[in-house]
Amino acid sequence: MFERQPAHVRRFLWVIASVGLVLLILLLLIARRTVVWVPPDDLTMDTLMPADEGRHYTPDTLTLRPITTVVPVVSAAPYTLRWRAGVGVPDQELGYFNWPNHRPGWFLNWTTNLEYDSYFFGLFQRTSMIRPAAVYGVEFVPMVRMRNGRIFPDTDTLRDLARQNPGLTWLIGNEPDVLWQDNTPPEIYAIAYHRAHTAIKGGDPTAKVAIGGLSQITPLRLHYLDRVWAFYQSFYETEIPVDIWTMHAFVLREARQEWGVNIPPGFAIPHSGELWSLEDHDDLTLVEEQVRAMRLWMARHGQKEKPLWITEYGILMPEEYGFPPERVIRFMEGSFDLFTALRDPALGFSQDDDRLVQRWNWYSARDSRYATGNLFDNWGELTAIGRAFTRYLETHLGE
Repeated sequence: MFERQPAHVRRFLWVIASVGLVLLILLLLIARRTVVWVPPDDLTMDTLMPADEGRHYTPDTLTLRPITTVVPVVSAAPYTLRWRAGVGVPDQELGYFNWPNHRPGWFLNWTTNLEYDSYFFGLFQRTSMIRPAAVYGVEFVPMVRMRNGRIFPDTDTLRDLARQNPGLTWLIGNEPDVLWQDNTPPEIYAIAYHRAHTAIKGGDPTAKVAIGGLSQITPLRLHYLDRVWAFYQSFYETEIPVDIWTMHAFVLREARQEWGVNIPPGFAIPHSGELWSLEDHDDLTLVEEQVRAMRLWMARHGQKEKPLWITEYGILMPEEYGFPPERVIRFMEGSFDLFTALRDPALGFSQDDDRLVQRWNWYSARDSRYATGNLFDNWGELTAIGRAFTRYLETHLGE
């Protein structure tokens, strides 16, 4: 039948068929592409401080420095002071800053440093993780984000990233107990953690997976953790598999419609939790109490022989609230002394001489909103806080 048609008709039919086939292939390819979900901007006004603190931004005065200008430093050996002491980098890139020789041993930037590389006319995407150059000698710790349990990156991408980057430690979530952070009720967090953990271990069985740090450790926040633990055990019929436990160690108020960290999502609680004041914000006694409370919770749940990392802490309140640089430095150096010294055979990690804390992460390298604890200024040079941080590492070299 087809061969009997005039030549021009046959050509027309061939064109129609070819175009139809191409369109069909395109539709199938597009249908297979995963919709990329990115955590949205804050849906709730951040009220950690009594006043509006604005938003973080990277100023034009910060520029990426040539890698050839970086003084090479080797990676820190496990359980040395430099290995323990880390820093958060809200500007994402290490290259913005003039790092001294005595620099933190690890960093996080609240992402997985995921990069998409499109090819074949944008129909396909390769995923990769941007790792810091070896000359920095600073370990990158990726973080999986979520909002109300929806994780980013998705499980397929996480599996790929883990397979491409074996041996990393992965943090699952950032302050899921805070409305303007990952905002996830405890039972939903347990499911999200399971999905992320399964994907990462599926890609790299050698990976270490750490539970997301709660904003602070109080009876209210430990109740959140109780619900995560209980739901996971009930739903999956096994205890939650955590290689590393983490926490944040801020001192903020727990009350609705007040400054601080509010009440965790999923809690219908009319009353408040801890009502700490501004003067309590740098109280190292309260920080120590939080660490001991977390370690006690871990011991009661059979998790004593697991590391504990403080993945975020510092001074958020501005100088005009009574926190000048000398007070911040006193708190920072005191916290380093505290975390290094805290030991307890009944609660501590025996592989680390019964220490309660294995690693800690100062907030931060540079933040536009919470600038009080910045290690660097808007030109990428060390502040008084940064010089004190460096001096402490140099003074305690070899510990």
